[in-house]
Amino acid sequence: MTDIVTPAIRSKMMAGIRSKDTKPELVIRKGLFRRGFRYRLHDKKLPGTPDMVLPRFRAVVFVHGCFWHGHRCALFRLPATRTGFWKDKITRNQNNDKKALVGLHAAGWRVATIWECALKGPGKLNISEILDTLENWLASSDTDMEIRGNVVSNRQKPLKHIW
Repeated sequence: MTDIVTPAIRSKMMAGIRSKDTKPELVIRKGLFRRGFRYRLHDKKLPGTPDMVLPRFRAVVFVHGCFWHGHRCALFRLPATRTGFWKDKITRNQNNDKKALVGLHAAGWRVATIWECALKGPGKLNISEILDTLENWLASSDTDMEIRGNVVSNRQKPLKHIW
């Protein structure tokens, strides 16, 4: 299947995709800040360069895009063109995520992952519910937490999973 836009337009579109300060990330950051939490952003000294670092809680927060991290949800669909390239790219991202998680745990950090599907799309959750869950996790001693959207597609298990 051919692309519906020219290569120049596609290149411009892809160049506009951000890795930092994405809309889902900003929603979580602003919500946490309003609740009195203070954090550092994108600490390059930590494995995986977490989106938010909360040193007081020895915790980091990642806000992952479902496409870029290959999340099995309603928002992810492997492109029909250059499938091999995209499989390799997404697999590399997933391997980097696993390495970062291992490195953060080895350094004594707790890790929260919030998926894009929890913030938008057909299975989005209420933002206050997400922030309540995150706030409760920060106050706990749990090492990991994951928040997903709540729609089940035919490819996955229920998406909202918190541990």
